[in-house]
Amino acid sequence: MTGQLPHPLRAGDRVQLAAASSALDNLERLEAGSAVLQSWGLQVESHPEPLRRWGYLAGADLQRHGDLLPPAPLTACIRGGWGAARLLEAHQSLSLPDGWLLGFSDVTSLLWAQRTQGRCGGIHGPLVTTLASEPAWSQERLRQLLFGEPLADLTGEAWKAGVAIGPLLVGNLTVATHLLGTPHLPDLRGAVLVLEDVGEAPYRIDRMLTHWRLSGALQQLAGIGFGSFSHCNDDDARDPDTCFSLEQVLRERTADLGIPVLAQLPVGHEPGNAALPLGVQVRLDAHRGVLQVL
Repeated sequence: MTGQLPHPLRAGDRVQLAAASSALDNLERLEAGSAVLQSWGLQVESHPEPLRRWGYLAGADLQRHGDLLPPAPLTACIRGGWGAARLLEAHQSLSLPDGWLLGFSDVTSLLWAQRTQGRCGGIHGPLVTTLASEPAWSQERLRQLLFGEPLADLTGEAWKAGVAIGPLLVGNLTVATHLLGTPHLPDLRGAVLVLEDVGEAPYRIDRMLTHWRLSGALQQLAGIGFGSFSHCNDDDARDPDTCFSLEQVLRERTADLGIPVLAQLPVGHEPGNAALPLGVQVRLDAHRGVLQVL
């Protein structure tokens, strides 16, 4: 695994905080997450303007772009929301360096663009502002990944039997959907894709997955996994004759792909957001209900 990833971190390595998305409202969760990183012996550089704001964004595009430079051993994104994809639009030559880049949700845009540029080091995992609220096992998993230690397998619920081995992609469904048809979408051929989301009604999940099907994107995959889809069931639609549940949509939109499907993985907006490295070879075993980093 380490051959496809940046050099493991060591005590004393620098951590750069990047506000690439929405503005931060208070410092409490930022300070708590920074303290976790510091407890691992890392040197977390204070962000010069952690409450910087431009409308709903954490600063103008040029300012947020500047947070990614110069590269550090670890660039940790402060929060999600919206805005990271604007950096790809405003800076077509935006070069995301080889190096650890940590985040999820809106940070999917940067993680996937880094892969498209042929670089490694993207980690779909806790943001700085969510890190302190992660359970101990999740925090330890992230530390193990960053410091080059073996990772435990993740377990899920098998929906479609089979085994797939391929490069791993992980991301937020909504953000990833808006990368379809852009030069920032990684090669999906033979990939194992893990998706998560938050606050999207089943019909919108249906619409996005149908977009993936119409574009031919889902049909290129070797396997697919689903993490948590928090607050994505329509609680007001209680009549099963007039609505679909989230699970019905996810199952139906992937049932005919002829690939293994593994659900209920501990990945996403719920605490217990297991860190996963993008681009490494994984084995998705939907017979045993296991996702294994090889």
